[in-house]
Amino acid sequence: MQTVIIGLLIPLLGTAAGAACVFVLGKDLKPSLQRALNGFAAGVMVAASIWSLIIPAIDQVADRGRWAFLPAFLGFWAGILFLLLLDHIIPHLHRSLSQAEGPRSHLSRTVMLVLAVTLHNIPESMAVGIVYAGLLKGSANITAGGALALALGIAIQNFPEGAIISMPLYGEGKSKAKSFWLGVFSGAVEPVFGFLTVLVAGLVIPAMPYLLSFAAGAMLYVVVEELLPEASAGEHSNVGVLSFALGFSIMMVLDVALG
Repeated sequence: MQTVIIGLLIPLLGTAAGAACVFVLGKDLKPSLQRALNGFAAGVMVAASIWSLIIPAIDQVADRGRWAFLPAFLGFWAGILFLLLLDHIIPHLHRSLSQAEGPRSHLSRTVMLVLAVTLHNIPESMAVGIVYAGLLKGSANITAGGALALALGIAIQNFPEGAIISMPLYGEGKSKAKSFWLGVFSGAVEPVFGFLTVLVAGLVIPAMPYLLSFAAGAMLYVVVEELLPEASAGEHSNVGVLSFALGFSIMMVLDVALG
């Protein structure tokens, strides 16, 4: 259980490290740097969805032959629709947009910026929680190294998320300390939601292939709906493309080397 707790906390450490950039860098991120960070995060999440989630989900039901794809297919679409639902019922504001998404609310811009990142941290926390639940229960094709690789990969992509939250908030007039803690708070959902996922997933091990692909679908929704558009917006979109490739390759190496 100690291994699980450490694994669940690793992504939050990535967010905190990114949020700490507010103490050493300027008040805002250059557009090119923000594109690079979004592209990098997208690459990590795509690779994690494939190697850490979808492939293990299919491998776990390989005995079904030609129908081995079905749990991954159904779980994947459930994850997509779940994030689509959250996107419509939770008010939030993306950094690159001036108009909030979701239902109308009187929440401040700061709160809705934090909610946007918090919303997108949910599938990441589910992914880590589900993998560690499988590890605890001895689920096939999930190793301690593979679970650690996923946690490290999510932590790496959380670094830019923490910076993207804290630095603009400081630029808008918040103190460095408040900006830092708001950045950290945006990632606090991950260990909490991850632990709840471990508890729930541990009770329904036969559903593990569905849960793994559910997390993959939810993460890829975030990638396509937000990260990729922001990574390719404006001039010099090749920065976002190259950063995507870098994030993808790093996550791929981590998963194969540690898994």
